[in-house]
Order: sequence, then structure tokens, then C-alpha cells
Amino acid sequence: MPTRGFSMIELVMVMAVIAILALIALPSFLDRNVRLQVQEAMALAKFPKDGVAAFYAANKEMPSSNEDAGVPAKEKIVSTLVTEVSIDAGAVTITLGNSVNSAISGKRLTWRPAVVKDTPTTPIAWLCNNTAVPSPMTAMGFNRTDIPAKWLPMECRN
Repeated sequence: MPTRGFSMIELVMVMAVIAILALIALPSFLDRNVRLQVQEAMALAKFPKDGVAAFYAANKEMPSSNEDAGVPAKEKIVSTLVTEVSIDAGAVTITLGNSVNSAISGKRLTWRPAVVKDTPTTPIAWLCNNTAVPSPMTAMGFNRTDIPAKWLPMECRN
């Protein structure tokens, strides 16, 4: 007499295969999600970078603070993924937080301005993390990035 359906062993084997595939895919999915959050948070730095560029164009030196750059205080520039955006010696640093993934909460990402010192009319090149400085430019400010490289966008990796 033929039986219908699957035996219990067959069902358990299928479930085991599905579980193994899920365990393989989950870490890459989580890494992708964190990278997307970092990428989304990067957009908030545009406004302070514009302030740094305007200050440099007017004064031929980098601003030492948010106030010098004409942008709100660091704790006032926030979003759902960012707790503050600070300017120090021209470098713009975002601190991740609020509803960001706990793996990167409190981590920072920095853009340093690179300028040609003897030609102040040359546009500023923004260097994310430890990006190489183009010749004959000089990077200003300090890199305070502490996000692991695997979660940084491609333009911020070495």
C-alpha cells in the first residue's frame, strides 16, 4: 500500500538544510544593513562640510569649531541615526547613535578637508577616514573614525 506525503525524517532533513542556509546568509545580511545605516548617516555631514568650505574661502584657514563654521552646535545636528556632528580643525565627524544598529552606536566617521595650501581658491577635497591625500594637497584636521572597515562605504576604505 503506497503512502502519501513525506516521512518525519525527510521533513527534519529539509528543515536542517533551510536552517544551515539561513545561518550562512544572516551575517552578510546584518553587515549589509549596518553599511546602509552608515551610508544614510553620511548625508548629514553635507551641511557642516559646506560651512567649513565657506569659512575656508573667506578666511584661508580651517574653522576650529561648529560655531566658527557657522553651523549649529554639535549636539543640535542630529537625525534618527546620528547623535552629533562636530567640526574640529576643519574635520567633520559624525557620531552614530539614536536608532542605529547597536554594533555601531557611539562610533564615529570623519571627513578631513584636503587643500592646496598656496592656492586657496582650489576646491576642497573631502577625505573619508584614511583616504589617500591627493598630491599636492594637504589634509587638515584629525581622523577620528572608529567604525570597522567592513561597515564603511567603499569610498571610506583604504
